[in-house]
Amino acid sequence: MEVVSTNVPGVLVLRPRCFNDARGYFVETYNERAAKAAGIAAEFVQDNQAFSLRRGTVRALHFQVPPHAQAKLVRVLRGAVYDVAVDLRAGSPTYGRFVAATLTARGGEQIFVPRGFAHGYCTLEADTEVAYKVDDYYAPDCERGLIWNDPTLAIDWPVAAADAVLSDKDRKLPRFADFVSPFC
Repeated sequence: MEVVSTNVPGVLVLRPRCFNDARGYFVETYNERAAKAAGIAAEFVQDNQAFSLRRGTVRALHFQVPPHAQAKLVRVLRGAVYDVAVDLRAGSPTYGRFVAATLTARGGEQIFVPRGFAHGYCTLEADTEVAYKVDDYYAPDCERGLIWNDPTLAIDWPVAAADAVLSDKDRKLPRFADFVSPFC
């Protein structure tokens, strides 16, 4: 597995090895030993999967606060996404900065998003499926989010605001300027 560091420490892009032959391919999408060697100490307890019908679907920027903060390992099963992780760790030298990566089913890229980060993505193709592992269970009372197109964060999303497909909940999320971080 190739591990690529990003400009925000802790966020990693992983590229598993793919073995192709006349039948198709085989890829090991997760290996605990390889993850630990890459610096990922998370012990995943839940797998989630999301399907998006339309290109330009935005699912962002979500996180859980302590005591149920979550690290995520995200990959695309079908289609492609523009994936974003925003550093929410108070006192971090990269606080408020984001990492963006294109993840595709064809390329098999994955992104590791540590605890203390908001996470979201925008689909680049119709009929996109995303799967991700988390290291703590879903806790509705700890669920939070930030508005996807916050001007302070200045994320260069690959969709115009008028064309973005959003949930009602995501349309009403607060701004980063109003956020008080519970993450150290």
